[in-house]
Amino acid sequence: MKIAVIGGTGSFGKAFVKRYYKKHKITVISRDEAKQHEMRLEYPDVAYKIGDIRDRERMFELLKGFDCIFQAAALKQVPSCEFFPMEAVKTNILGTNNVIDASDGAKVVCLSTDKAVYPINAMGISKAMMEKVAISKGAIVTRYGNVMRSRGSIIPIWELAAIDNQPINITNPDMTRFLMSLDDSIDLVMFAMRKGKPGNIFVKKAPASTMQDLAKAVVNTLGDLIPESPPVNVIGTRHGEKMHETLISQEEMYRTDDMGDFYRVNPDGRDMNYDKYFTKGKQEKPPEAYTSENTEQLNVLDVEDLLYEAKR
Repeated sequence: MKIAVIGGTGSFGKAFVKRYYKKHKITVISRDEAKQHEMRLEYPDVAYKIGDIRDRERMFELLKGFDCIFQAAALKQVPSCEFFPMEAVKTNILGTNNVIDASDGAKVVCLSTDKAVYPINAMGISKAMMEKVAISKGAIVTRYGNVMRSRGSIIPIWELAAIDNQPINITNPDMTRFLMSLDDSIDLVMFAMRKGKPGNIFVKKAPASTMQDLAKAVVNTLGDLIPESPPVNVIGTRHGEKMHETLISQEEMYRTDDMGDFYRVNPDGRDMNYDKYFTKGKQEKPPEAYTSENTEQLNVLDVEDLLYEAKR
């Protein structure tokens, strides 16, 4: 199978290439030549091409003849998108639109985030609009929560702070977050690629933990690397943060199929007749959303096991 991974020098792309470079013909597309050079040294049989998803013409040049395209390029950092929201629009929304338009008949799977559900920050809002664009054009969407040890995520930041004997900053000890490994994220996109139909959203069932338990687990897994447990600072909830994240909204649960380890959210197939908009709706009791508060909750030892497994 010929697969293009856009944003392929990121955490997801590297993990995907590591697992599948011997099984599929993979092309990594990104705008960072230095990261491509590093990957080329480790995986010389993979094709590497420079291109920015904001450049519509370049996407049409590059995305020819693929069976599947994984669109992982994005601005993902909440603070960056808060300070520069139009940059998030250009990359996450318009860039993804360029990829889908240029896909040349390939199946397109777009990577999204739990922050796109009931979004309260610029990153989540831009990803929510990205999902709307993808669904309207027949692409497939995958949503997942925090990916452990992905670049820029909180776990590596806490580890470096602890090793340097610096305090660990926690926004709110009772805040919950989904926890997924990079392998989980790859399983999700491959499942979506195999089972997905135009307009589907796929979610992998994932456990969660409180930030307090996650911080304790991170410190415990460092072992002899730190002489003593670092102090913990509770700094309070920051701009654009929620107490709990949601992977499937109440409204979406009406049209969600349980597929074992995964959920599939089907497109809203209701009549879009304008007159009916004012006269006909649903009277059912809304189901419960799928959130980091009501999913399986892990204790400190459980999180430690996940962290050790993610290190392998």
